[in-house]
Amino acid sequence: MAPVVTSVTPSQGNPSGGTPVTINGSGFTGATVVRFGSNLATNVVVVSSTQITARTPAGSGTVKVTVTAPTGTSTQNVFFTYTTVAAPVLTSLSPASGPSSGGNTVTITGTDLTGATQVLFGATPATILTNTPTQITATAPAGTGTTNVTVTTPNGTSNPLPYTYTTTPAPTITTLNPTSGPTSGGNTITITGTNLTGATQVLFGATPATILTNTPTQITATAPAGTGTTNVTVTTPNGTSNPLPYTYTTTPAPTITTLNPTSGPTSGGNTITITGTNLTGATQVLFGATPATILTNTPTQITATAPAGTGTTNVTVTTPNGTSNPLPYTYTTTPAPTITTLNPTSGPTSGGNTITITGTGLSGAIQVLFGATPATILTNTPTQITATAPAGPPSVVNVTVTTAGGTSNPLPYVYVAAPVVISVSPQFGSDTGGNTVTIIGSNLALASAVHFGPNLATGLTVISDNQLTATAPPGTGTVVVTVTTPGGTSTLGPGSPYYTYLGAPVITSLIPNQGSELGGDSVTINGSNLTYTDSVTFGGTPASFSVLSDALVVATTPAHAAGTVNVQLHTPAGNSNTLPFTYDPA
Repeated sequence: MAPVVTSVTPSQGNPSGGTPVTINGSGFTGATVVRFGSNLATNVVVVSSTQITARTPAGSGTVKVTVTAPTGTSTQNVFFTYTTVAAPVLTSLSPASGPSSGGNTVTITGTDLTGATQVLFGATPATILTNTPTQITATAPAGTGTTNVTVTTPNGTSNPLPYTYTTTPAPTITTLNPTSGPTSGGNTITITGTNLTGATQVLFGATPATILTNTPTQITATAPAGTGTTNVTVTTPNGTSNPLPYTYTTTPAPTITTLNPTSGPTSGGNTITITGTNLTGATQVLFGATPATILTNTPTQITATAPAGTGTTNVTVTTPNGTSNPLPYTYTTTPAPTITTLNPTSGPTSGGNTITITGTGLSGAIQVLFGATPATILTNTPTQITATAPAGPPSVVNVTVTTAGGTSNPLPYVYVAAPVVISVSPQFGSDTGGNTVTIIGSNLALASAVHFGPNLATGLTVISDNQLTATAPPGTGTVVVTVTTPGGTSTLGPGSPYYTYLGAPVITSLIPNQGSELGGDSVTINGSNLTYTDSVTFGGTPASFSVLSDALVVATTPAHAAGTVNVQLHTPAGNSNTLPFTYDPA
């Protein structure tokens, strides 16, 4: 059935085109063309079988909107009017005031705001965040006093609305948490107060701290090194706060009690957990004379990445307060990994599917390669890795795993191009299913499933990479036939992958039900599901016929010996019931 268009929203727009529209209706699957009068729309997106979005072409006057799909072109009288859109009008600002430093979000309400090209606060442009026909949100620029806000679109500039810049008082701080810390600094301090927005400096005495986060009522900062008790202050563009005291405390040298694990591969790269006391602010972890990479650091625990090494060596931790006692760590030799199976052994060229790799010596995998392309490792045990296959062209590539012990043997993996269905034959069949359908296309050799719409077909037989057969399942209406392989599931493309289910033909009357044995009489056959009639027989003898509707066929009787015979017609859904017709002697 051809597409049906029921509405277009909005139903009017600028003659220059470019208006975003939504077209509602039915039968839009596979739609390729949308026209406004004789002009083609742009940016056409088939959202669903009942909705399309597009942008209007340039035009004038009132034009008909049509949609063309593989099933035909819509004929409904749904119109779009080209008309000049008015300049924008502003009705409100929210808020109508803000800080002189700017940076706050202002909501501008009005009409005809679509396609805003500029929002001005006086002569200063604001940053536009969102834009609808009736509302704009924008970031206010810095300014002073009261100024006019205007919006400019391709259709003109709006009326002005007043916006007032307000002065913010100097910051006030009320608490520090914690109020003390190590002389080495490096710990995080939370400063609470008011008017802290836009802090430019946090001082511990005369030493700047590193600001981490900043809200109107809270700042987090990294304390600098220092000694004794000092004052903390916050400075913003509006001034400097009152001071609050902060005390530097002396911490003893670190002590380490355990390593976990106490051994690892000579290549390093594994994570070591070091437990002890006074570990805050660690500046170095050494394996012998080689530094490790520190990952996390708390007063009682450090995690670090072991460097490469050999034999047994001492691990130590250094903080600003000294170096710890040593603990022994042993480097061991790890064999190269071996992989025995991939599951699955093939997949789509787009990648993204999960592959399970089984083998031995897989712990600490640092890379899985599909050819020369790295995969994303999801899980890793000594005997199994799961990874996300990367994209690749249709080909066979080698999969390898690399650990600290080396690189594994390769196993082949096949990238399979997505299947394409070009045609099905026959294109019609009984709604009870059961008939054999031949599917023509490409990349079909590894087909694992065929669906008629949502229903799974049976009897799948692969004949070649370009052809397969399947038994149609029961169904109704016109559906898309899809094929699934390791390369994915076919999608709508070139050709006609459609299959139509038909109800069994039924004949209810013959008018007249008798005629001359010489033939040549016109007989009206009434019934249902007659549209696709492909033969009419009188006592087994084919008759010429014309299909007038789904309920009416007119046939011309063939010559036949006098007597009563059965009349039957046939469609792709099968044979109809029979009704008697009597041949009279000439």
